Amino acid sequence: MAEARRTDLSAFLRTRRERITPEMVDLAPGPRRRTPGLRREEVAQLAGVGVTWYTWLEQGRPINASTQVLDAIARTLKLDSAERHHLYRLAGQIADPVPADSGQVTPEMREILDRLGEMPACVANSRCDALAWNDAYAALFPELVGAPEGERNSLWHTCLNRTPTTRLMERDQELARMVAVFRGAYSRHADSPCWQDFIRRLSAESAEFARLWARQDVADPGPRVKGFEHVEHGVLRFSTTSLTAVPEIRLIVYTPIDDRTRRVMSTLVSDRGVRSR
Repeated sequence: MAEARRTDLSAFLRTRRERITPEMVDLAPGPRRRTPGLRREEVAQLAGVGVTWYTWLEQGRPINASTQVLDAIARTLKLDSAERHHLYRLAGQIADPVPADSGQVTPEMREILDRLGEMPACVANSRCDALAWNDAYAALFPELVGAPEGERNSLWHTCLNRTPTTRLMERDQELARMVAVFRGAYSRHADSPCWQDFIRRLSAESAEFARLWARQDVADPGPRVKGFEHVEHGVLRFSTTSLTAVPEIRLIVYTPIDDRTRRVMSTLVSDRGVRSR
């Protein structure tokens, strides 16, 4: 494993171990516990591996772990499917080569965006960079699409733009999930200087992101119902659907879930068309 992946594996195992209490795995609490969660020797015992070997793995030393051993550790730490996948990637048991053209937006993708009309939609990569969008998306998120190229990113925008035209409701919960999904994608790119630079810059700009990133939470992407509050039009509600167009590229569509949201989107798109003339 490369050094970056070993460092991430170390931090991930430590945070997962610290969240498991002795009671959760039928162990006696015992006296004088100085750290939260299980001890390393308890994880090793429950997983059926050597204490020294597990300690080295958690310390990020250059050792190899078989799938069988990782399975045992995942069961002991009660990892869900997204966390297991993340563990296997960091440990080098899953290889996900990133295609060389993963940043390209094809003419077919742009045509789909345009045909979605008043349904906001964008094409994004796994780092949350907005690569292309339709007029409805630009009308809903004007600051995001108008940002400099390196900051045209939904995660960056959510963390740093505190007075957006369209504010995400239940922001703390949704941002925590965004960071967890981003962490899951990151395990395919842990050795990428571009990803490392983005994380360093965002951590420096946003203490909130740095705190959430340090939690090491992982989640799979999936459909969501999201509420937004527009500065002029009030509450808008959408179901979000993420479709994989090509590896590392997603088409994200915001479908209004009520008549009021549909009427507002019609107004926003119409107003944007008037201003652009």
